[in-house]
Amino acid sequence: MQYELFDPASAPGNAGAQLSGVQEKMGGLLPNLYRQMAGAPVVLEAYLTLTEILSRSSFTPAEQQLVLLTASTRNGCRYCVAAHSSGGRMAKLDKEAIEAVRAGAPANDARLQALRGFTEHMLERRGKADEAAIKTFLEAGFTQQQAAELLVALAMKTLSNYFSRLAETPLDDFLSRMAWDGNDRV
Repeated sequence: MQYELFDPASAPGNAGAQLSGVQEKMGGLLPNLYRQMAGAPVVLEAYLTLTEILSRSSFTPAEQQLVLLTASTRNGCRYCVAAHSSGGRMAKLDKEAIEAVRAGAPANDARLQALRGFTEHMLERRGKADEAAIKTFLEAGFTQQQAAELLVALAMKTLSNYFSRLAETPLDDFLSRMAWDGNDRV
């Protein structure tokens, strides 16, 4: 079911003001995902809140984007893979790491691969990490705090990935060069 694309003037409730804030932060761009979420203002508010909270985590912006991209590929969300491929580049995530996640191949950077592997493990095991996965994550230089903070990113991506698939979010023109034709896992 495709959802309506709202703009700040047509969005219901406080979603119009939220869309204006997104558009201002993004230099005039207003991604279709946000425009559709505006039709359910609490969904848009939840997504924006989780995004803001994640930005305050101890992960670097590049690490945040790697986690978000990894979750989006695992959840088969083509829109979000394109968005976080672009976001990864803006956050200075290594191009090779982005391509590796998109292709399902291992990354050359051991630390990033450990983060990606732990993210995938947490998704596969629905949060029940085994000791070996935790050990690998911690030995790569990550912390127990970051293992918990990862859950914020996974909650954020579960919301947006599932919403985008439900709403059949059309890819924005500005993301078209990052389009992803990977295998849906569902």
